[in-house]
Amino acid sequence: MSEPEEEARRDAALERLTLTSPYHRFIGVGFTRMGDELTGRLAYSDHLIGNPAIPALHGGVTGALLEITALMQLAWDDLWRRMEAGEATGEAGPRLPKTIDLTIDYLRSGRPRDVFARATVLKAGRRVSNVRIEAWQDARGRPIAAAHGHFLMPDG
Repeated sequence: MSEPEEEARRDAALERLTLTSPYHRFIGVGFTRMGDELTGRLAYSDHLIGNPAIPALHGGVTGALLEITALMQLAWDDLWRRMEAGEATGEAGPRLPKTIDLTIDYLRSGRPRDVFARATVLKAGRRVSNVRIEAWQDARGRPIAAAHGHFLMPDG
């Protein structure tokens, strides 16, 4: 398979993985990839405002973005590994981890604009994985929220 065909196959697999949940589509979460690394993007919409007086994004939406980003990174890592090994084509349904726990630190108010998030897998175990996630708006060095979570892996 040529490199452009392989990239198109990976992009299609990521798109299928991203669209697995109606909630992802409802709040407007999408992902872009650079190799095996994903960046989540929560597209701003008026229905995401929790406090119209400030205005600030709803904390639950920010927390959801953090959790979704961790789940998608873990699922993408698994799918990427299986695609590289020739075990998966990316056509089959996703194998999503389950959240065990998630601790969120809200660092500043989310303003009415897009939010970006990236997850770092600290330990990818066969049963449980440990992930750190950060969300930011204007500058990655000024996160609006951070989280740390443990996730039960699909085959664990």
